[in-house]
Amino acid sequence: MAAREGSDEAYVVGLGDRILGESALTQHRFDWLLGDAGSGGRRVRLPVDAYWPGHRLVVEYRELQHDRPMPHFDKPDRLTVSGVHRGEQRALYDARRDERVPAHGLRLVVVRPADLDADGRGRLRRNEEADLAALQGILAPESDEDPVTDDDPYPAGQPPVRRPAG
Repeated sequence: MAAREGSDEAYVVGLGDRILGESALTQHRFDWLLGDAGSGGRRVRLPVDAYWPGHRLVVEYRELQHDRPMPHFDKPDRLTVSGVHRGEQRALYDARRDERVPAHGLRLVVVRPADLDADGRGRLRRNEEADLAALQGILAPESDEDPVTDDDPYPAGQPPVRRPAG
């Protein structure tokens, strides 16, 4: 876990904690977000990078390997329980998160290195001022939501939560 503590993902989550005023549940696993069944039929609960329950918000920090082939991460010579290499499985599981998280009434925000101050290799420069400003915009409620007024029943600093119809 020590390697993760110094990671770009941990840095982004820490900034999110500061912006949202709540500590995220990191590597949180929901009962309804499951991986593919292994040979014994067991399905593992998939983690999300960060979940802020008070905001009903999930953030996924997707490094470059989520968007482009990288043999080091993809391990093309080894198949996973899904019957595909790790890069393909990562894409399948990312798509599953993209679908299942909002389907359960949570807002999903995907943050990529290009959204923040990153170098060409996708490593964050950790320019806190710039990254905080960018992340504040990214984490802001969607613009088509009703504006918060003094008459709104929501606690200060907490936007209305969009829930799927039906």
